[in-house]
Amino acid sequence: MTKSTDTTYDLVVFGATSFVGQILTRYLLDTYGVGQSVSWAIAGRSQGKLDKLKGDLGPKGTELPVIIADAADEADLQAMCDQTRVIISTVGPYALYGEPLVQACVRTGTDYCDLAGEVQWIRKMVERYEEEAKSSGARIVHCCGFDSIPSDMGVWFLQNKAEETFGAPCRDVRMRVKVAKGEFSGGTVASMMNVAREAAADPKLRKELANPFSICPPEHRSTTRQPSLKGAEFDKTFNAWLAPFVMGAINTRVVHRSNALQDARYGKEFTYDEAMMTGRGARGRLASYAITGGLAAFFTASAIKPTRWLVEKFVPKPGEGPSPEAQKAGFYDLRFVGRTEDGKTIITKVTGDQDPGYGSTGKMLGEAGMCLAFDVPAEQPGGFWTPASVLDGKLLERLTSKAGLTFEVVETR
Repeated sequence: MTKSTDTTYDLVVFGATSFVGQILTRYLLDTYGVGQSVSWAIAGRSQGKLDKLKGDLGPKGTELPVIIADAADEADLQAMCDQTRVIISTVGPYALYGEPLVQACVRTGTDYCDLAGEVQWIRKMVERYEEEAKSSGARIVHCCGFDSIPSDMGVWFLQNKAEETFGAPCRDVRMRVKVAKGEFSGGTVASMMNVAREAAADPKLRKELANPFSICPPEHRSTTRQPSLKGAEFDKTFNAWLAPFVMGAINTRVVHRSNALQDARYGKEFTYDEAMMTGRGARGRLASYAITGGLAAFFTASAIKPTRWLVEKFVPKPGEGPSPEAQKAGFYDLRFVGRTEDGKTIITKVTGDQDPGYGSTGKMLGEAGMCLAFDVPAEQPGGFWTPASVLDGKLLERLTSKAGLTFEVVETR
């Protein structure tokens, strides 16, 4: 804990009436109750929508405290921050709506986490507010959903096991999505479309988005070329075809920032990439080419105004998402292959028990907020952190005991 314990709340969920915000609120209510060991509240700009959410949550929900705050109102955000030690924000796309709250948290020394996957916005926030966050003590942690906790904590777990087994971290790690069942979050899609729009109009941003170290401190660079899958490729380790993984663009940056913030614990020449397995044989190869083409078409159409409406017609919109039954039916299985400098290999896996974009993301985000509120030492400096660099093993324990994730070693050789 950094902020004074005399604040009214340990934690506030801002954007509680958003689709993911509702999942998160229900998860916290079911897991921690109201007015028990955790003091928390829900917040948003509409009293009516917040009251409806409380009613939808049943008898326990009626006891939830409410804070009215608009994402664009500086006074509202200041007043909300003054009442709590931690804020979880689900109000995105963050590049459009997120900066005022980050600024308010930084200035009041309030810890903060979110679901942001917009690398260009994260870089701007770090550049504009990191020094002030270090001064105020605010710990700011972006990317606390499916992008990028499974990747970031998956690499952290693998490196811990490599050090235990081999006495050294792995210089090269590759993440492969073996299987994932679920839908993309409407907020995630909106964020990706916004990035495509910005990049189409800004050559400098396009260059930045190609830089795997774009959110690392300026001094953290590598002379080793970073792998980056651009099209169909065969993976001999898993005997399967690969296609680009759309979330890899943010996950790789977060993993490299984690390495930098841990004093290059994984090595200064550490390499990392992500891809998804599409299967074996001719069918896997065909699927790989189809996914590669589909992603290219999505980003091209999103970047061009005349075709953007067509994309918007067929993708989920912010505030929309699958039913609770569909969320529970989802799952994912990620495989990590690490190799040390002297050729030793370790394979690990990370699984989640609900769909990645909604059910699992809501639980991960909730436990990241709880970890900030109760597990991070008071002496931990303020600044812009990543899940692995500031929450580390404390978050891993919460994810496995409460949030339905597993982390395990599959093979070492």
